[in-house]
Amino acid sequence: MSRKRRAMKVVILMLMVGAAVATLWLLEDEGFSVRHAGEHRDYLLQVVHRHYYKAVLLYLTLFFMTAFFLPGALALTLAGGMLFGTFPATLYVTIAGTAGAITAFEAGRFLLGHWVQRHFAEQLTRFNQEMSHHGPHYLLVLRFLPIAPFCVINYGAAMTRIPLKTFAWTTVAGMLPGSAIYAFTGAQLRRVHEASDLWSGKSMLAMGLLALSALVPVLLHHWPRKEREGG
Repeated sequence: MSRKRRAMKVVILMLMVGAAVATLWLLEDEGFSVRHAGEHRDYLLQVVHRHYYKAVLLYLTLFFMTAFFLPGALALTLAGGMLFGTFPATLYVTIAGTAGAITAFEAGRFLLGHWVQRHFAEQLTRFNQEMSHHGPHYLLVLRFLPIAPFCVINYGAAMTRIPLKTFAWTTVAGMLPGSAIYAFTGAQLRRVHEASDLWSGKSMLAMGLLALSALVPVLLHHWPRKEREGG
């Protein structure tokens, strides 16, 4: 490895660590704490109304960082729906999430992905062949699965030979439906003041959509399998 390449890797790692520290510091801000979003709903809505563009910038920054290491992408999406509404939150999540995912993917590939493929080429032959045929399907399934951490998918994909273009479009396509559903669900939190409000028409629709979204990974899981059987 050349000295210049080694120096670039050190710089990237330092930037990632610095971003992690900055993000954790931002999360300590009581006004924008994800953990207290529901508890401080009225206060947060007032802050967003008074400082909309600053709130959007902070929200985009936090969601961008979930692509690297920060957990809670689903919680942030719900909070975004509550604070900004369904369509704006979906847009913000898609933009920030995709930009962060691509950045993390490229950083992971540069720092470790190329090394893994070079040093374990023989062991990864069958895996790489499988990914070349069905990689997009697997990425879509992982994007739909709420139990798969956002950052883990990004770094995991970076260890493969998945092209950046494929990674980018599967990220958008995989995130968009779930983001819209969770943002819509979060938007209903604006109207929930009592337990009885949970049984309103829109709240019930939100819960129904969340339940249906759980079936999507199952359908996508059988998609590549059916193709293999058909071939």
